[in-house]
Amino acid sequence: MRSLCWACIAASVLAFSLACGGEQNLAREISSDELAKLLEQPGKVFFLDVRERAEIASLGSVKGYVNIPLSQLEARIKEVPKDKLVVTL
Repeated sequence: MRSLCWACIAASVLAFSLACGGEQNLAREISSDELAKLLEQPGKVFFLDVRERAEIASLGSVKGYVNIPLSQLEARIKEVPKDKLVVTL
């Protein structure tokens, strides 16, 4: 797998507090500095890669991300924890 630079990750990362559910979703882009601080808090962040398998095969992924392709997300939403900050790629 190819590793990605922090700038590439920061450019494509969205953080949101809850993935669906009754509460308001708070989606926003985060900076590489914010992501670095999140990485210092093990267990508080859920890393979600929503790209399709073909995209991951050609571009690589980031270690620690769970892959749930966007096309499957609605059916698999229960796999996304509601008590953690969700960072998507």
